[in-house]
Amino acid sequence: MAFVPVCAAEDVPPGAMARFDVAGRQVAVYHADGAFRATAAICTHEHADLTEGELEGTVVSCPLHGARFDILTGRVLTPPAFKRLPVFPVRLRDGRVEVDLP
Repeated sequence: MAFVPVCAAEDVPPGAMARFDVAGRQVAVYHADGAFRATAAICTHEHADLTEGELEGTVVSCPLHGARFDILTGRVLTPPAFKRLPVFPVRLRDGRVEVDLP
């Protein structure tokens, strides 16, 4: 595994989220709770872009059926999803958000 640059820190302001295509994967970057976080961008229930949903603190809601995930752990908080959301380590280096992808 290796950290790869995803975006500039200013591309994701506090309280926001954005999707990026990185090394053939769709990654969601969140600026939540004073830190940058990253998960897979696609809901594990159906093929929906989580960044089109809502972010409340460290919880993201799917825009399609309302499944909710904890972006810190990937844990499913409400159905209809039942599969954990992949979570990736993040670091900030020289004003850029970098994500460690498997």
